[in-house]
Amino acid sequence: MSVSGSCLCGEVNFEIDGDFESFYLCHCKYCQKDTGSAHASNLFSSVAKLVWQSGQEKIKTYELPSTRHIKSFCSNCGSALPSLQMNDKLLVVPAGSLNQDISIKANAHIFTSSRANWDCGLENIKSYEQLPQ
Repeated sequence: MSVSGSCLCGEVNFEIDGDFESFYLCHCKYCQKDTGSAHASNLFSSVAKLVWQSGQEKIKTYELPSTRHIKSFCSNCGSALPSLQMNDKLLVVPAGSLNQDISIKANAHIFTSSRANWDCGLENIKSYEQLPQ
């Protein structure tokens, strides 16, 4: 499998060659903080290869001290970007950074003990296909 991705402003572009082994929705407090949302949606692979197509000089990586939490992002627009972790043995790809649909579905919600109290029963609230009038 080969998929492409980019940041919001389009400065950083990449390609992933290979398969993802897992897809987790992480509810830990760190992921809530760095996404500003209820959870991070990350794809994981120990075999896929990451190739930066453009904008590599715009990538910043933040490692939270005394943890294994790492976030790479575009220094221009702040979008989450892929990162190599665990001594470059694990590729972590924010699912929202991909430019096309993928066939893998989320395996599980993880760190649900930290789940935000407002992130429950969301499937039961009203939904709109666009901004409500």
